[in-house]
Amino acid sequence: MHNTRPIEPAEAPGFRPFARLNARTIRSHALVASLAAMTVIGAVASSPAPKTIVAFGDSYFSGFGVEPEQSFPAQLERALRARGHNARVINSGVPGETIEDGLRRLDATLAARPDLIILELGANDGEQGLDPAVSRANLDSMIARIREAHVRVLLCGAEAPDEFGETYRASFDPIFPAMAAKHQVPLYPFVLDGVARNADLIQEDGEHPNVKGVRVMVDRMLPAIEHSISLPIR
Repeated sequence: MHNTRPIEPAEAPGFRPFARLNARTIRSHALVASLAAMTVIGAVASSPAPKTIVAFGDSYFSGFGVEPEQSFPAQLERALRARGHNARVINSGVPGETIEDGLRRLDATLAARPDLIILELGANDGEQGLDPAVSRANLDSMIARIREAHVRVLLCGAEAPDEFGETYRASFDPIFPAMAAKHQVPLYPFVLDGVARNADLIQEDGEHPNVKGVRVMVDRMLPAIEHSISLPIR
């Protein structure tokens, strides 16, 4: 057996002990590491957080009668991302909800500090023939709270059903433009614009939009949403 001994690190081929590196080499390596770290940090810092949009409404927003991925909030999020917006749309639609119902749960939404609330309530007030003065007062309070929280809002209008007559409609329908003007917030005049009277876009219940109808809602409302999310917070 040959008498062998382990090769000491200093004798290993190509080994260069750290102690033998000159000061210039050490500074160079440190600079490269520093620049790499700054690049990573800069990349993270330059990636803005997604804008949070809350679709706050009733069954028109909740996705009544369609699959969740075909609801208004889901289709809107996909449409915004396709147009280059880093946005997250939260489904806060509750079927059957009136303006008063929405007012009761508004504070929880405001606590999350969204970037925009799309406020779509009132259709059930009209369908139930509620006193327009009460609906107006509740909507007034809702928008005031949103503005006080410094959250952007896009107000969607509603229309009373024809069966309640012209007198009721004359009291109910103007609520939404009046509140938009009072609080100086953008208004989308009618949430079912282009959908309500088109049988191809409505479900068998004769009221709620089908998947194609929801797509029309998104396409028509998209410019107003893009405008609203770009407004300065006041």
